[in-house]
Amino acid sequence: MRDLVLGVAEQRLGPARARLLAEFIRFGMVGTVGFLVDAGVLLAMLRLGLGPWVGRIISYICAATATYTLNRLWTFRAAQQGASWRQWGLFLLLNLSGFAFNYGTYALLLLTVPLVLAQPVLGVAAGALAGMFANFFVSRRFVFRAGR
Repeated sequence: MRDLVLGVAEQRLGPARARLLAEFIRFGMVGTVGFLVDAGVLLAMLRLGLGPWVGRIISYICAATATYTLNRLWTFRAAQQGASWRQWGLFLLLNLSGFAFNYGTYALLLLTVPLVLAQPVLGVAAGALAGMFANFFVSRRFVFRAGR
């Protein structure tokens, strides 16, 4: 089934665009795992009494570390890999633009939507979507670019 889907995608889009689409889909799947880590850690931080602001910074760092690892091992596995710690730092640094969209959306909703204040995980979901596109292109272009 996978080969059939890839074959059709390559016929319609060409090999380069089909590869880009496959990477984006994998990136989105990894992002879903990242969302689960982000939301789970945030809920744990809230239960520990850290509050939605500090708790979200901690949960974001945990989620970014999880998504970096999965993207390195799966999404961009074909890219030649550099030193893991250096690449992780670059990933976090360059994904600050995605973080700005992510955390900005979260903060805006937390401050303006009572439902999000009561259920901060909704803000995490909205923030994750807002930052996903920026993070994909920055990660693909600058972090996992070697060997392309």
